[in-house]
Amino acid sequence: MTAKNTAAILALVAQLTTQLTTLITDDQTESQDVSGVAPKSVPSRSNRVLLTTEEAAERLGVGRTTMYRLIGTGEVESVQIGRLRRIHVAAVDAYARKLLQNPDAA
Repeated sequence: MTAKNTAAILALVAQLTTQLTTLITDDQTESQDVSGVAPKSVPSRSNRVLLTTEEAAERLGVGRTTMYRLIGTGEVESVQIGRLRRIHVAAVDAYARKLLQNPDAA
């Protein structure tokens, strides 16, 4: 490889680097520019009405297996939506209140 070829290759690499940097910077600017775009309305975990079995267990501070047992025995009411099992927040709270009123029920 001659010095002339090396210089040409280095010039091309520098040019490509500049172009890539410009593309990356433009792409990041476009992804950060969300003006005029309404955010998706996705309920946060704190304001959802129906919880997964794992979320209900976490809310009660029990394990997943215990939560399934409570659902199976009817101590905590749940609903089936298609193949999914969901627990209403009020059902979790009602079970917790029941435990507070009668600690021996656990």
